[in-house]
Amino acid sequence: MWALLLLPFIGLLWLPFYNSPLPELFGFPFFYWYQLLWVPITALLIWIVYRNGYEEGDE
Repeated sequence: MWALLLLPFIGLLWLPFYNSPLPELFGFPFFYWYQLLWVPITALLIWIVYRNGYEEGDE
């Protein structure tokens, strides 16, 4: 489960993947909204890892 926390790092450190202005979303270039999309995704991943550890008794 801890490996899930590596996804945001991989998704955001691979700059050539999202270093382009297109496609736009509500007038924002892809570069910006892709990074902002990772904020709720990262929060969800942290919550999943936390809940999994809490249910197993890891404190």
